[in-house]
Amino acid sequence: MAAFEYIALDSKGRQKKGTLEADSGRQVRQLLRDMQLAPLSVAPAAEDQKEGNNFALFRARGMSPLELALFTRQMATLLAASLPLEEALRAVAQQTEKRHISNLIMAVRSRVLEGHSLAQSMAEYPHTFNDMFRSTIAAGEQSGFLDTVFDNLADYTEQRFESRRNVEMAMIYPVCLMVLALVIVGFLLVYIVPDIVGVFENSGQELPGLTKGLISLSEFVQSYILLIAIFIALCVFGVRYLLSQTHIRKAWDKQKLELPLIGKITRGGNTARYSSTLSILTSSSVPLVEAMQIASEVISNVWMKERLAGATQRVSEGISLRAALDSAGYFPPMMLHMVASGEASGELDTMLAKVSTYQQKELERLVGTLVKLFEPFMLLFMGGMVMMIVLAVLLPILNMNELLG
Repeated sequence: MAAFEYIALDSKGRQKKGTLEADSGRQVRQLLRDMQLAPLSVAPAAEDQKEGNNFALFRARGMSPLELALFTRQMATLLAASLPLEEALRAVAQQTEKRHISNLIMAVRSRVLEGHSLAQSMAEYPHTFNDMFRSTIAAGEQSGFLDTVFDNLADYTEQRFESRRNVEMAMIYPVCLMVLALVIVGFLLVYIVPDIVGVFENSGQELPGLTKGLISLSEFVQSYILLIAIFIALCVFGVRYLLSQTHIRKAWDKQKLELPLIGKITRGGNTARYSSTLSILTSSSVPLVEAMQIASEVISNVWMKERLAGATQRVSEGISLRAALDSAGYFPPMMLHMVASGEASGELDTMLAKVSTYQQKELERLVGTLVKLFEPFMLLFMGGMVMMIVLAVLLPILNMNELLG
């Protein structure tokens, strides 16, 4: 049976939307009539998700990181309770309140009922279930420990979501503060300063240099504010275009790793993601070389990803993981020592998980410290700009008082 998404009217003329399983669209319409509903449209639930659909870019929606974490945890709980896979998928689909998520899960369930494996069924939706997720599920199906694998994936997705949210929450306040500072200064320059300083210009007295400079800056902003906005937009799009070029992006990513502070953040974030992904894959019995290939996809730095490709090749040739990662460079010594210890003790997945936890906490600590330093800097910037504007207004008044005295 396949999953079909329907829109129908009830006896009071109210529109109803949902998903039903049936062998054909005709059967869905008959089921709706049996439910005292008048069908308006019936379509396969997976239709909007398929690549090649002209409306896919506008209508297809996957799961957010939080929704994926919730789905994974629910599946882990239901499978641990010995529910059959198709029943667990149905229960999760019925549990969610968002129709597009319910449709996606029901479409996956339909593929499972047709005889496909869960990993193959999830491959229809790569934007929701990435290579790492599907490979881990496939390993769980092959080993017969799908509930354990889902439990590990649930821990992984929840940890990734929490880590990302912590960093984003730490950045909200300084970003809002910076935007507010720019808005306030821009408002003063465009609307307040011209009216106040215009009084002194009409008096005919010689204005101080600071006041003249402020007047010139205010006139420039007023006259060319549209051009300034266009210039900033062009710069943003220009930088994005340049970074989309492979050779430029690779050169920039390599240089970024050498910068004092940015390099540390880049290395720490990529190391945390790589070790965490490699841990969940190896603990799910995915072969190490294949796990390294999949885990390298979470690396955002192109130069590091290229170096990791070489490390993966060395491991496939028989070199230890520790030696291969050491030759790639950019990985912290603590990680290399723990990997070596994990290889020697046979607990590589456990050691990688510990590395990931440590690196993530170190990254959050570093970002938190930078945020705390950024806050007083922005306050000083705002105070300095306001003080400059106040002085530019007060200096002519003081000069006028001296002349009158």
